[in-house]
Amino acid sequence: MKISTMTSENRKILTRKRIKYVCLRGFIATAATAALLVTSGCSEYVESIKELTGTAEESVNVTDDGTARSGEDVYEDTDGGTDKNTVPPGSGSPDMEEDKEETGGEDAMTEDSLYAALSSDRGLGAGAIAGAAVNIFTIKDERLMDIVHEHFNAVTFENELKMDCMFGYSNNVCPAGSLHEEVLNGETITVPTLDHSKPDEMLDRILEWNAQHPDRPLKVRGHVLVWHSMAPEWFFHEDYDAAKDYVSRETLDRRLEWYIKSMLEYYTGENSRYNGLFYGWDVVNEAVSDATGTYRKDTEAGNDSLSDPVHTIKSSWWHVYKSNEFIINAFRYANKYASPEVDLYYNDYNECMDLKMKGIIRLIEDVKNAPGTRLDGFGMQAHYCLDKPTPGQFDKAVRTYGGVVDKIMLTELDLRAEKETGSSEEEIRAAYDEQADYLGELYDVLKKAHADGINISGITTWGVMDRNSWLRTYNPAGGGADGKIKQYPLLFDDNYQPKPALYSFMDN
Repeated sequence: MKISTMTSENRKILTRKRIKYVCLRGFIATAATAALLVTSGCSEYVESIKELTGTAEESVNVTDDGTARSGEDVYEDTDGGTDKNTVPPGSGSPDMEEDKEETGGEDAMTEDSLYAALSSDRGLGAGAIAGAAVNIFTIKDERLMDIVHEHFNAVTFENELKMDCMFGYSNNVCPAGSLHEEVLNGETITVPTLDHSKPDEMLDRILEWNAQHPDRPLKVRGHVLVWHSMAPEWFFHEDYDAAKDYVSRETLDRRLEWYIKSMLEYYTGENSRYNGLFYGWDVVNEAVSDATGTYRKDTEAGNDSLSDPVHTIKSSWWHVYKSNEFIINAFRYANKYASPEVDLYYNDYNECMDLKMKGIIRLIEDVKNAPGTRLDGFGMQAHYCLDKPTPGQFDKAVRTYGGVVDKIMLTELDLRAEKETGSSEEEIRAAYDEQADYLGELYDVLKKAHADGINISGITTWGVMDRNSWLRTYNPAGGGADGKIKQYPLLFDDNYQPKPALYSFMDN
């Protein structure tokens, strides 16, 4: 289903011209720098040029504990794979006069950023979020963050606001000496100490950027408060000891309220140094079962066990509550403690599958019908494969969710190809064009839905450049990559260069 009038071939031509123009600008800048360095007698000019052109060797880890990222699940019935080329295909000397004639001139090619395009009248409207996921390592990559500052107006932390990070990644045992007493609703309770060091380090970098660039600040999406995965098993047991019995539902509910209160007051409260920085927060993540389309339970089929330090499939939340009460209470407590300016989201994957869509709708309605709750939007994770879901299935999902929530956002967009595409320039070009065409069709759906009155609050990609994608390594979580096939799922390639996919959102 193609809603826009731009043809696939026209989109390919325009994106190639834009990429060639960007490459030429980079070449000219690099050449000028080289000339300056040579004439000034700088002996390090070769290494400088390598850095400028992206040929210097670099290595960026993507997890805090040295393991493959235990990230979100992806579209269920895929088995991955795409090309092995790390350089954007297509080069040569572009005809600049031809480019100006066909695309509206030099200004038309250079004035847009991704966030400007999304938030334009021809995109998703004023205030639309163009987000990207970053982590404790990638946020220190200055070249990557240059891309973020140029094209995005918000970031999501991949792992650093999840529960296991907040407890210092001490998943096997509660951190020694961390238990202390706090007062909650007039009652003294024993709780573990939260470790804010990693998210604070990242947030302080963002605050520094915002102070220096008040005209284009970055916002942050909180991710995530309640999730069956990356929650240490000891949190659900007596004395925070996984070897002891599970706590009662009432005890776990006090812990749930304490955790949400502590997180939201620390990061969004009136006295927080981060007040005003967060635009939204994922309150509950992936609480609907793929297999049944009902609530995710402690008996979900999978290789994980409830005795594992952390889970990938099964839910200890459900094991203790034995109902959806923890979900409803999570939104009730989030409403109680979050700043009113922070939107509260439910977030899930495989959201275009009919069976799971029904379960997500039920969860949303159950939460919204409960007293004292607030649920502002639904996060469509958008871990998709090429042509899965089809544009028609995607359109159906967008409009279905638009009927039950005030806002919809694509929160973790990436694309996973299902087969190797070869390594020749022609094969890589075809793979990149296919990715761009598919994203263009999905964006056409979103623009049409926005024109029809559905509030599409933005698009966030799960990463910035292919090299750092969680799909590059093995991950056992619900359809994660097998690690055997190299993936190129994002908008920028391994060398920080834009791919045709970027311009699928900018060909307005």
